[in-house]
Amino acid sequence: MDIPEQLLEMAAEGSEQAEVFHLQRLESPIHFEANQLKSIETREMAGAALRLIKDGRVGFGSTTNLSTPEKLIGVALETAPFGVEAKFEFPGPAAYPDVPVYDPAVEQSRLDEMVSLGQSVIDTVRSYSDEVQVGGSVSRSVSTISLLNSRGARSVYTKSTYSLGFEGTVIRGEDMLFVFDFMSSCHPITDATSVAENMIRQLRLADVTAPMTTGVMPVIFTPTAVSSILLSPLVSGLNGKTVLLGTSPLVDKRGERIVDARFGLTDDPTIPFIPGSRPSDDEGVASRRMPLIDQGVAANFMYDLQTGAQSGVVSTGNGERGLGSLPGPSTSVLTVAEGDAEWEDLLAEIKDGLVIERLLGAGQSNILGGDFNANVLLGYKVENGCIVGRVKDTMVSGNVYRALNNLIGIGNTGRWLGGGLFTPAIACADVEVTSK
Repeated sequence: MDIPEQLLEMAAEGSEQAEVFHLQRLESPIHFEANQLKSIETREMAGAALRLIKDGRVGFGSTTNLSTPEKLIGVALETAPFGVEAKFEFPGPAAYPDVPVYDPAVEQSRLDEMVSLGQSVIDTVRSYSDEVQVGGSVSRSVSTISLLNSRGARSVYTKSTYSLGFEGTVIRGEDMLFVFDFMSSCHPITDATSVAENMIRQLRLADVTAPMTTGVMPVIFTPTAVSSILLSPLVSGLNGKTVLLGTSPLVDKRGERIVDARFGLTDDPTIPFIPGSRPSDDEGVASRRMPLIDQGVAANFMYDLQTGAQSGVVSTGNGERGLGSLPGPSTSVLTVAEGDAEWEDLLAEIKDGLVIERLLGAGQSNILGGDFNANVLLGYKVENGCIVGRVKDTMVSGNVYRALNNLIGIGNTGRWLGGGLFTPAIACADVEVTSK
């Protein structure tokens, strides 16, 4: 009997229902610093989280020391009297979709090839500018996730991930410029040319600085900026927990149009070979594609077992957890629908505005209400449809619902950001820009 089965059998004897979440991972991160290799590591970890229902309440414990399972069970039983009231039952057996997320070639990839891949990014970027200092990482990992419960659910799958990300820094006196790009896949990455070229593009566009004005103006959010500033307030509003608590601005808005009809947002963990994909969520509920915003309309909210039961609905398969935490509703793989606008057409619509590449911090804003404000870490001024230089000491603020109801357009070419988001660029007509 393997460890998850053993834990489940022991825990089920002293509780009404029990669930074991077991994770085993082997990863090899390679780090680069100041244009050269810094370290190569290989590390293995394994751990388990136990959730049980005892006298109608939830007990929980977790450990990375699996040699004494009775201690883990004891912790879960001891916490149950103080746990939340269980409004749910664990799911029973289910037919999980076939979602391929494992490529054995990742496990077989050689460390020296990973080093060469990372060094190729550094060498290519520095061939454009020898004043840029480049650092980053190349990493591979293989994880096996097991979810078993006493009602018969069994979800066990293996996932491979290969990723790389690099940042370049240019220091000129008191001026600091940061450029960055990254990519991730369930397959080995053998060509990192796009990462190097994207960093070079940022360096080229930022070669000169341009004075920025203060005011309400059109702003193009590149995919990385969409990820960091527009989606976070939206996802918070679509989270079933905030809806349940009444803190979401979308309470009672399901079925109503909340943003421009050209905007669509979907949660889809069934896309093959994307690191965020999976056959089930972390509670054993089968994965499925689910529109969150469909043609501007709030279509669905994300629920796990507990928040779904409290809301009188079933889980949407959005339960997510770490080893040390109870599940909560969260996204898996988000996709923003591509529009019909070419990049050049989005630029051409702007007489005086801003393109944002990266942002720094979220500021003090009412995220649940859809507000955002952040400093522009890398952005470019636009004049008469052309990028004329990098802006400095600039901040943007606004409300995501107002911004997405005043669209100039949505780009027709999206890109994957890491293993959990696909998005195109989005141009908004009126965003508040503040420059010192």
